[in-house]
Amino acid sequence: MIRSDSSPNDAATVALQALSFTLNNPLLTGRLVDVTGLTPDDLRGRLGEPAVLAAVLTFLEGHEPDLLACAEALNTTPAALVAARGALEATA
Repeated sequence: MIRSDSSPNDAATVALQALSFTLNNPLLTGRLVDVTGLTPDDLRGRLGEPAVLAAVLTFLEGHEPDLLACAEALNTTPAALVAARGALEATA
């Protein structure tokens, strides 16, 4: 299980896993692009940036069913995903 007291490196790992979850669902992928304005090129080119990773988690937080589904898929809690976003924003 992913801890909710994430370090920035742990938070980046959580966000990358959340991004993988999102990109494996075509509906979520389309919404991610529409809502965040991040293009596929942005995601490829800026994948390591804390702000981009935080945006992915913020996107999931914006629709509770998506946040819950992602947390379940990653075997973690929604609070851990929210904490990871906070850790990433603190370093952005």
